[in-house]
Amino acid sequence: MASFGWKRKVGEKVSKSAVQQFEAEAEKTDDVAVACKDEEVDWLHAIKRRREVLLDDCATKSKRLKDEGAVLAELGRHWEAIKKWDEAIQLTPDNPLLYEMKSQVLIILQEVFPAVKAAEMAVKLRPLWWESRQTLGRAQLSLGEVDLAVRSFQIAIHLRPSEQTLWQEDLAWAWKLQKQQRAAREKTRQEEETQKLILNAPELQQEYDFESDEVLAACTAVADRQRRYEELKRTAVVIDTEGNIKNVPIEEEGSGDMASSSNEQFVKARGL
Repeated sequence: MASFGWKRKVGEKVSKSAVQQFEAEAEKTDDVAVACKDEEVDWLHAIKRRREVLLDDCATKSKRLKDEGAVLAELGRHWEAIKKWDEAIQLTPDNPLLYEMKSQVLIILQEVFPAVKAAEMAVKLRPLWWESRQTLGRAQLSLGEVDLAVRSFQIAIHLRPSEQTLWQEDLAWAWKLQKQQRAAREKTRQEEETQKLILNAPELQQEYDFESDEVLAACTAVADRQRRYEELKRTAVVIDTEGNIKNVPIEEEGSGDMASSSNEQFVKARGL
């Protein structure tokens, strides 16, 4: 036997109370949806606001740590200053000033490798900042990389040509060191060549009549080379105040005190 499904047709009578109840429930559902939507917007806004507050707190605390580190550095408490700046870097790792100040103090502490790394980070974060280039050049000088230091100072001058310190102290000092370094390399080359001639003297490769004057001339030539080699070993290359290269006897050089005093003045050229 076939079964039939029965459905109420549109337009047939519906009780008024059922209609009102349906409309009331529909309005209630719409109100809940709107409330949920408003609540979601407020929640996202609160998260964004909270993030802004946290960023402001990090920047404020980082500035306070930076200032505290500067005061400690001026008092000579360099390691404590570095600790403060490291904490500030954890809060604001994109602040080039922190790395630059840290590099200055590391130069004073003779921690040359970390000083170069910190200065390079400052340059990376702010390539057009001339002071970071200046500090990088000073760190490179402390490391013995004179040619790289000259380039860093030249870039700094290109960025800030009116800064007299770059011309008169940094670049001038680097040029003197570069000139002295080249002269020292030339002296080392002469020593090596003289030593080779002593060990493999061409006069000793020949056969002589021991009663002839040629033997005496050969011995004189070898003795002259030996004396020249000893003179080179007993001298050091220095540059005077006028920029002239001189070979000074090591006993009278006194270059250690001169270098230390120059280096001390060099790192104090710009205060923190």
